[in-house]
Amino acid sequence: MKSIRTLTALSLLALASPVLAAGPAGNVAAGQEKSKTCASCHGPTGNESLDPTYPKLAGQYPEYLAKSLRDYRSGERQNAIMAGMAAALTDEDIDDLSAFYAAQEGDLQDLSDVDQR
Repeated sequence: MKSIRTLTALSLLALASPVLAAGPAGNVAAGQEKSKTCASCHGPTGNESLDPTYPKLAGQYPEYLAKSLRDYRSGERQNAIMAGMAAALTDEDIDDLSAFYAAQEGDLQDLSDVDQR
């Protein structure tokens, strides 16, 4: 029985892989133009958040950014500010914004030099 569940899970993963690998097919240039409103909190490239509680968007995976925006828009993810910002976004807007921010140089912490004791 366990092998059937494992096989089923692997089959579903294989079917979903092309969709997941493709990610949002947004336009970076269009996303940059659409990001002007976002810049007031996240900075012009998404890497200069004005408040430490605002996440840095630059260099994030586009799939993560797109899902987050869609979840804010649908109400599945709760945040009063982001719900209002995402409410007016179309799927194309979300894909474009996600592509733009993913294409930016991020400063996500490099853990390669952390002491691994």
